[in-house]
Amino acid sequence: MEILSGIFGTLDAITWGWALIPILVVVGLYFTLMTGLVQFRFFGRMFRQASPAHNEARSGGISGWQALMVSVGGRVGGGNLAGVAAAMVLGGPGAVFWMWAIAIVGMATSLVECTLAQTFKRSTPDGLFRGGPAHYIRHGLGHHYQWLVMVYAVCLFASFGLGFNAFQGNTVSAAIHDSFGAPHLATGLVLGAITAWIVFGGLRRIAKVADLIVPVMCVAYLGCALVVIGMNLDRIPEAMATIVNNAFGWQEAVSGGMGAAIAAGLKRGLFSNEAGLGSAPNVAATADVKHPVSQGITQAFSVFIDTILICSCTAFIIILGDVYKPAGDVTGIALLQQSLAAHLGAWAQYFLTIIVFLFAFSSIIYNYYLGETAVLELSDSPIAITVARVLVIGCVVLGASAPQVTSVFFFSDPMMGVLAIVNLMVIVSLLPVVLRLLRDYREQLRSGKTQPEFDAARFPDLDVDRSVWK
Repeated sequence: MEILSGIFGTLDAITWGWALIPILVVVGLYFTLMTGLVQFRFFGRMFRQASPAHNEARSGGISGWQALMVSVGGRVGGGNLAGVAAAMVLGGPGAVFWMWAIAIVGMATSLVECTLAQTFKRSTPDGLFRGGPAHYIRHGLGHHYQWLVMVYAVCLFASFGLGFNAFQGNTVSAAIHDSFGAPHLATGLVLGAITAWIVFGGLRRIAKVADLIVPVMCVAYLGCALVVIGMNLDRIPEAMATIVNNAFGWQEAVSGGMGAAIAAGLKRGLFSNEAGLGSAPNVAATADVKHPVSQGITQAFSVFIDTILICSCTAFIIILGDVYKPAGDVTGIALLQQSLAAHLGAWAQYFLTIIVFLFAFSSIIYNYYLGETAVLELSDSPIAITVARVLVIGCVVLGASAPQVTSVFFFSDPMMGVLAIVNLMVIVSLLPVVLRLLRDYREQLRSGKTQPEFDAARFPDLDVDRSVWK
C-alpha cells in the first residue's frame, strides 16, 4: 500500500502539483482567442439556448435541457460549498476573483470539448446517444489510438465512478450527522438504496431525477444567497473592493499574498467547473440537439452556473459575515454553516444540510453515469455494467458509513489528472474540427436561421454517425 501511495503521490505532484493547472489556463486562453472570444459572443445566446423551449428532444431521447441539468448537477457539489470556503481561508478573498477568471476561460474549453462530444457521438439500440472523449479519440483521431481510449476509460471509472462517489457519500453523511445526529451507517444505507433505484433505471431515470432536483437545489441556494446580499446591500462595494485588492496583492490577507490567491482560486475553480477535465463531455453527448455547437454553448453556460453563480453565492455569504478570517481556524463547511447562521439564524444550518445533500447526491448520479460510460469502453457485457453499478453503490455506502475509509481512495485526484492530460492533448489536436463547426453555425445564424442544423454531408471527411443527424 505504501508503494502504491508513493506512486500516486508522485503522479499527483506531476499533474496537479505543478503542471496541470497552468496547462489548463493556457489551453483555455488559446481556445478563447482561436474561437474569437466565443464565450462572450454567444453569452446572450447561452440563456436562450439553455431554456427547455430550445431543447426539445425526439420521442424518448434526452433533451439538451436534461443534459444540462445532469451536467450542472455533476459540476455543482460539495466543492461549491466547503471547497470555496477552504480556498478563501487559504488564499484570502482574492481567491474568488481568480475563480471567476478561470471560469470565464473555462467556458471556451467546455464549449470545445462538448462540441466534439456531440459531433462524434453514436446512437444506441435503445434510442439514446453516447459519446465523449473516448468517442472523439476513436473517431476523431483514429482507431489506432484505441490504447488511449483504454487509458482514459480506466482513469474515468477509477476517479469518478469509485473515488469521488465515496467522497460524496462522506459529505452527505457528515452533514446529516452534524445537523441531525443520524448514524453514519443509517445514512449510508438509505443513500445507497436511493442510488441503486436511480442507477438501475438507466440514463433516462438519471436525466429525470436531475431534471427534478437540480433546478430546485440551485434556485433554493441562489435565493438564500440573494437574501443575504439584500440584507447587506450597502457592503457589496466594500466586499468587491476587498476581493479585487487581494487578488492583485494590493491588500494582503494571507501569507503569500497574490500568489496564494491565484493558486487557491485557480485550483478551486478548475476542480469545481471541470472544464477541460474530460468528464462533462460524456453527458453533453447524450443530448438530442440539431447542431453540435448548440450543446457546446449550453455546456459553457453550465460552467457559468457552477462558478460565477453558485461559487459566488458561497463567497458572498462568507465574506459579508463576521465569522470569516483569512488563514483562520474555521474553514470548509463549518465556515459556511456559521456564516449563514450569523446572517439568518440557527435554522440555516438545517437548510444548508438539505442543500449539501442535494448537491452531493446530484454529483453521485452524475459520477455514476461517467463510470458506466467508462465501463462500456472496456466491455459491453451486461454483467460488467451490473458489477460496475454494484461497485458504485458500494463505494457510496462505504464512504457514507465509514468516513475514515475514504483515505483508501487516494488514487482519485491523480487519475483525474491523467484524465485531464489525455483530454487536453486530444481537444487541442481536434480544435480545427471545432472551428469548422463554429463557422458553419455562425453562417447559419447570419443567414437568418434561429436554430442552426448540422448537415453531416457537408463534412464528408469526419467519421460521424450519419443516422444521428437525419
